Amino acid sequence: MAFSLFGKKDTNKTEELIENVKQQVEELPLDQILPNQFQPRSVFNQEKIEELAETIKIHGIIQPIVVREMEPVGYEIIAGERRYRAAVYLKLATIPAIIQSFDDDETAAIALIENLQREQLTPIEEAKAYQSLLEMREVTQEALAKQVGKSQSAIANKLRLLKLPKAIQEAVLAKDISERHARSLLALPTEKEQLVVLKMAQEQQLNVKQTEELIREFLTEDPKKETKTTPLKVRKLSVSRDVRIALNTIKQSVQMVKESGIELNIEEESTADFYQITIQIPKKK
Repeated sequence: MAFSLFGKKDTNKTEELIENVKQQVEELPLDQILPNQFQPRSVFNQEKIEELAETIKIHGIIQPIVVREMEPVGYEIIAGERRYRAAVYLKLATIPAIIQSFDDDETAAIALIENLQREQLTPIEEAKAYQSLLEMREVTQEALAKQVGKSQSAIANKLRLLKLPKAIQEAVLAKDISERHARSLLALPTEKEQLVVLKMAQEQQLNVKQTEELIREFLTEDPKKETKTTPLKVRKLSVSRDVRIALNTIKQSVQMVKESGIELNIEEESTADFYQITIQIPKKK
């Protein structure tokens, strides 16, 4: 597939880069290689990098990275940053690479395409990459959608995430909440309300449906009431008689131990699916 991010006369440049396997491979010193300044992915899973490093230790780097020459001395990664990070982790001296000549726009586009094809970007990273390309190339959302093989609505939905407060974007990046959680928060008119619901969704581990119900409560509150921005309590799920008996038995047992002179630390947590009780017993009285 060709991605025409560079104008009509340069339509096939990305395709040429991706498909050109006859380029000469060179061994470049790792200390002369720089990460891609346009890398759309801001979160790299260190555990995955170490797993890749173990594979490289056994089989070597089968696919060279792609770089461009940078002045005065050095090379910038165009594609293959995970392989580069794994090589750094292994403290290798060199890495196999193909040197290409690309400008900033082309480098940014290829970095985005590589990650999109491998589905390694978080929704926020993807949205920021789309925004950068729209600004750099001055193209429409519809044109960009065709160029990266996405629908225009998919591009638009990702870009809407960038309207959310930084704290919510960071929660999506950290995978504390899902993209659907984040999109539902866009229905709230103020940043304050969005952050209140975010905090409640995280603390109470609300699923998307519960978060949407909470948002509806915010939206239907009487705006004249002072309680409008007061955190709302999520309705407690009905608890069966057997569960109540089990919880009371545990609490009574804890109380008996405390009365014997042992100071216990107990934490309770209620989610949509279960109750969790954590008891810490000191080793020394």
